Amino acid sequence: MASVRSVNVGRPREATWTTIGRTSILKEQVRGPVQVGELGLAGDEVSNLRHHGGPDKAVYAFAREDLDRWAEALGAEIADGQFGENLTTVGIDVNEARLGERWRVGGPEGPVLEVASFRTPCNVFKAWMGRSGLDARAWVKRFAADARPGPYLRVVVTGVLRAGDEIEVVAPGGDVSVSEAFRAAHRL
Repeated sequence: MASVRSVNVGRPREATWTTIGRTSILKEQVRGPVQVGELGLAGDEVSNLRHHGGPDKAVYAFAREDLDRWAEALGAEIADGQFGENLTTVGIDVNEARLGERWRVGGPEGPVLEVASFRTPCNVFKAWMGRSGLDARAWVKRFAADARPGPYLRVVVTGVLRAGDEIEVVAPGGDVSVSEAFRAAHRL
């Protein structure tokens, strides 16, 4: 069964190591229900609106299975939310999801999220990994080469979700997966 393992939100924090002086990549797990609006999760604020946020990047999902692969490769534990994801999932290959695919989270009254695009790794992500005590050498290149970036989701129907909610694919989407779109965009 595909489900949400954790719901993670962050607020802008001072970060002199970023070009804009702040970041929201540090996410903390939320216990209990979280409202999902058309621009994302309640309590989650975007620092860099040029590259993040907006209707087509309202929610970012990353699979626990992929975090576990990275933990093994890096030789360190990686917590849910470490990659800046709002939803840490289990039991669904979020990178094989098709652009346009729709997920209902948490049953008939839950929000509907649509796979809209993919995350592109950046230097803030690289710096964050290093500041977290992980091997950040050539991080952007390694993360990109893996071609499993996780999807950005748009909110089609607002609602409430929580950790433990089931993820149900309710519409299949198009012919191109998140990984395929990433590879094409980055010529991998």
